[in-house]
Amino acid sequence: MGLTIGVDIGGTKIAAGVVDEEGTILETYKVPTPPTADGVTEAICAAVSEVSSNHTIDAVGIGAAGYVDDKRATVLFAPNINWRHEPLKDKVEQRIGLPVVVENDANCAAWGEYRFGAGQGHEDVICITLGTGLGGGIIIGNKLRRGRFGVAAEFGHIRVVPDGLLCGCGSQGCWEQYASGRALVRYAKQRANATPENAAVLLGLGDGTPEGIEGKHISEAARAGDLVAIDSFRELARWAGAGLADLASLFDPSAFIVGGGVSDEGDLVLDPIRKSFKRWLIGGAWRPHAQVLAAQLGGKAGMVGAADLARQG
Repeated sequence: MGLTIGVDIGGTKIAAGVVDEEGTILETYKVPTPPTADGVTEAICAAVSEVSSNHTIDAVGIGAAGYVDDKRATVLFAPNINWRHEPLKDKVEQRIGLPVVVENDANCAAWGEYRFGAGQGHEDVICITLGTGLGGGIIIGNKLRRGRFGVAAEFGHIRVVPDGLLCGCGSQGCWEQYASGRALVRYAKQRANATPENAAVLLGLGDGTPEGIEGKHISEAARAGDLVAIDSFRELARWAGAGLADLASLFDPSAFIVGGGVSDEGDLVLDPIRKSFKRWLIGGAWRPHAQVLAAQLGGKAGMVGAADLARQG
């Protein structure tokens, strides 16, 4: 199979890209994300039609945030789009006349990193995405493992604190409440409120109040040496590394790949994640340690992975 298209559905935009067999993006096209479910479907088709006009395309892969069934056809549930048992594959195929594969967006990003990014050379890889929430993907024996019903690797909703913080999924104590972009902002606000004298840089980047702190402020302040910002990253990393240690007990991969917006800070967050992973790894003094690697493809991972999964069929 030759060229395929990967579609990445974001909160504000839908991006479609033509991707070759080497994972190179040849052309992209973006449209705003509509507010309705039917509008999203139409926008996907419009983006695919536009980006494919100068190429011969064999198939299309769509990365959707939510639960996708075992046939890679129906979005069972999407948290940010009103899709409930949405037959997305059939709807898009009818409009564009090409084979379509639908996959969870974190699985797409994991596959992209495994095939063309940080996971190259590894057969057994676990990926986590530290963004607004926490997603993941499982590659074992060179295969994407989706579970019997297609909804495996929802790592963000593993409960790590019984009766802990309320999660948007309706449960309490989910991992993403302690290791995600939202968690990072919460840590910073709490610490800035408790010790404002240690958050002078951080507070100066916002409106001067803890309530005005945003994720971008924390990153900039941490690079400038702000103690509260640095400590907030360390707290997130403590939870992230401890979770990876638990995943090592389950899957025993050779590498963990950490992606998502939070990971863009590089060693500022990855070094403390590695330390926490080592601290909490059961039997760590006597067993091999998985590598903890930074994702390489950035925001392109989902698009590239979706396109390659469409190529796999």
